[in-house]
Amino acid sequence: MSRDFVWFIGMNFAMVSCVLLGGGVTTTMRNYSYVAKDSTGKTVKGVIEAEDQQQVQEKIYEQGLFLISSQEALGGSKGHKPYKFKTKELSFGCRQLAAMLTSGLTIVKALDIMYKETEKKGPKEEWLALYEDVNKGSSFTEALIARGGSFPDFMISMCDAGESSGNLDVTIQRLSDYYANSNKTQNTIRSAMMYPIILGVLTIVMVIGMFTFIMPTFAGLMDESEMPALSRALFNFSDFLKARWYVLVIAIVVIVLAIRYALKVPSIRLKYDMAIMKMPTVGPLVVTMYEGRFSRNLSSLYSSGIPMVECLERASTVLGNSYVDKMFLQVVDEVKQGSPVSTSLAKTELFEGMFCSMILVGEESGALDEILDKTADYYEEEADAAVKRLVALLEPLMIIIMGLVIGVCLAGIFPLLYGGIGGLEDS
Repeated sequence: MSRDFVWFIGMNFAMVSCVLLGGGVTTTMRNYSYVAKDSTGKTVKGVIEAEDQQQVQEKIYEQGLFLISSQEALGGSKGHKPYKFKTKELSFGCRQLAAMLTSGLTIVKALDIMYKETEKKGPKEEWLALYEDVNKGSSFTEALIARGGSFPDFMISMCDAGESSGNLDVTIQRLSDYYANSNKTQNTIRSAMMYPIILGVLTIVMVIGMFTFIMPTFAGLMDESEMPALSRALFNFSDFLKARWYVLVIAIVVIVLAIRYALKVPSIRLKYDMAIMKMPTVGPLVVTMYEGRFSRNLSSLYSSGIPMVECLERASTVLGNSYVDKMFLQVVDEVKQGSPVSTSLAKTELFEGMFCSMILVGEESGALDEILDKTADYYEEEADAAVKRLVALLEPLMIIIMGLVIGVCLAGIFPLLYGGIGGLEDS
């Protein structure tokens, strides 16, 4: 018997044994970035998990799409947990990329430098994955899509438009400015909220201290049957807080979780977002903030060469308001049918008239991108002022709450003091 025949029999025996023991050949699922078109001719990009290119084509066909190209994306295993970049990190990263691309470096070399110069583990792995994907032949946009949530959709749309027009360096510079402004706004909100948060914490500590340590010292000044209703209620709450404080903690946690769950229900979230925008005093300030963010997003997207319909779809989703998203479905449909953007926006009554008028001027003059840029500058300043005014409303509100708590406690204690003093005079 020849040596080759023995080897052949041995290999077949091993394979049969593996199958019988349940250890058959395993297939590895990989992520593939793809470019396809739908029935209307619109380009669709995304990432799909499949065993090979053939299965990619089959899955794309099942979705009613026509596959144009697909390529294996790095880091596509199920165990990959993407690192989500913060606004500050996006601003810094885009600024560095823009500087290198403007100086003449290729995107591959720029990503290589970003990977080597980044020290933090999460961003370092993401920059490395981008570098390896692009180095293997993927476009920068396809590499961003393949990272599965690490980078925001707004950035991906901008980079897609920048690559298509050949102005990726200019687009990334715009992204750097956009995220720098967003980071500035976030820092402004954090700084402005510091004082109301401190007042809120002091109010909670004061309530706990008064009902736990101060109220019990006045309990012996008067019999419970002779106490006024307010004093009796305060002492009962004090006893409850000392003996069963955990019930109150559980109730607060349940209420918070219930509210968070309720806001995930689409119908409840829609009513909540609508109520925020219609609320007296607070509503106009929130709308001003939305106008600032929306105008900057629309300006950045439109200046990058993205069609207006797609600009409207993406610029509204960044606001994070379901009511705005619902109203913009109507805007997008009307713009698709040929209606001017300014007219469609005015019908929704989401934004003030001056905002729609400025867009109308841009449409009629043929300089919509310039008008949008100036509008964004104006409304960003207004948005910063609106944030400060909104936070300024919280400061007196917290002081009023603190004063009411102290007043109620004193209103319950003073009758006991007067009663105790009267008892001493009688004795």
